[in-house]
Amino acid sequence: MNPELQDFYHKKPEPVKGCLLALRDIVLAQDDLVTETVKYGMPCFCYKKKMFCYLWTEKKSGEPYLLMVEGRHLQHPGLEKGNRSRMKIFRIDPDLDIPVDEVKGLLNEALDLYRTGKIKV
Repeated sequence: MNPELQDFYHKKPEPVKGCLLALRDIVLAQDDLVTETVKYGMPCFCYKKKMFCYLWTEKKSGEPYLLMVEGRHLQHPGLEKGNRSRMKIFRIDPDLDIPVDEVKGLLNEALDLYRTGKIKV
């Protein structure tokens, strides 16, 4: 892990840090072609070098979320659009168990957009 990413994760207080690191592992495990980099100061995950999701924390609550780059194409009930036109977020409560199956399903739905060619890579 590069130093900028290490700083991002390790500067977060628990339980947020542990939650983000677990989410990182879940994202990276979804496909061998998923890589991690830093964009806009936050962890960014790419599929074949095309951005597909980010990890971030909400300013007010400090709670982590997955930001799905092509969220407008995803119909998952847990996604929030807010005032975004393209992206949607999936909030994670760091005090509860991560809904691993739900997160994996969401990530694979997003990755399928790229795998099937709906989103060009």
